[in-house]
Amino acid sequence: MLRFAAIIASLCATSAFAAPQLDQIKLPAGFRITVYADNVAGARSLALGERGTLFVGSSEGNVYAVPAGGGAARIVARRLNAPHGVAFHDGALYVGEMGRITRYDAIESHLQDPPKPVLVSGDLPNHPHHGYKPIRFGPDGLLYVGIGSPCNVCEPEGEYGTISRFTASGKREIYARGVRNSVGFDWDPRTRELWFTDNGRDNLGNDVPPDELDHAPRAGMNFGFPYCHGGDVPDPSYGKRHPCSDFAPPARKLGAHVAALGMRFYTGTKFPAEYRGAIFIAEHGSWNRNPKSGYRVSVVRVEGGKAVSYEPFASGWLQGDDAWGRPVDVIVAPDGALLVSDERSGVVYRIDYTGR
Repeated sequence: MLRFAAIIASLCATSAFAAPQLDQIKLPAGFRITVYADNVAGARSLALGERGTLFVGSSEGNVYAVPAGGGAARIVARRLNAPHGVAFHDGALYVGEMGRITRYDAIESHLQDPPKPVLVSGDLPNHPHHGYKPIRFGPDGLLYVGIGSPCNVCEPEGEYGTISRFTASGKREIYARGVRNSVGFDWDPRTRELWFTDNGRDNLGNDVPPDELDHAPRAGMNFGFPYCHGGDVPDPSYGKRHPCSDFAPPARKLGAHVAALGMRFYTGTKFPAEYRGAIFIAEHGSWNRNPKSGYRVSVVRVEGGKAVSYEPFASGWLQGDDAWGRPVDVIVAPDGALLVSDERSGVVYRIDYTGR
């Protein structure tokens, strides 16, 4: 399985660890970008500890810890099976691998001598296609996990193609179905309702279907995969089995093949008022679109539970047809800055607002 993870990682990157080219990044007036941590090979999902430690999952088998305020990253777990997912809860670091979730207790007190992992769940679906496991704790205190479909398009069985959660008793239940591959989710702090990204299927053309930003205010909703894409695109193979009207449409259509991954509501106060409560989305970038799309951080503004706009926020990782960086996740730092992981360059950026 480790070999599968390495193959997937190599397919997702067209060059390894290119040097950051911050002078090429375009941001709105008053914003700036700097390197928060480097030497974070294959940087993917982000989580913050109670003391400000930034934990970074990766596609390279390691989990990293970056001290509060940024600086040199330290490896706290090695030789894992694609440890993309990281979450922090009650002093412990949770790590989501392809087939399991483990927990490292009191981790911020033991960064130099990390504790042995405690197995939380060892029976996650582990097909390597869309096998990364994003994990987050919801406002209900439960652990949520994205379980991608084991294919480009198929009728997934069991938990594949879902967002599931662990109940208080430790059992898993499916929260949302019809989800091709969600690699990022968060809860609106105003309503405590779940929002998530979902990657559209491939091989229907350059501009179809869109990636999705979905809104699941309650359990039991179905978002259409594999029968319907983007809310109104019947699948050519499966669409006749269920009409699009049977499913929840996306809250917002995103760009086709942008590979929308990690997302967070902006909960800080450092950015101007128009960004408060907006959703920032890391777009990893297309692999089979001509011309390429994504390779940026976008922003979606939410008003009254509706996604009312979608536009680029930070771009420049793609220059022509050459991409030197691939954003994966975003998180709001304690000081209100936005941290962004870059899998290709192996760094975490800090975007802050200076007003100048």
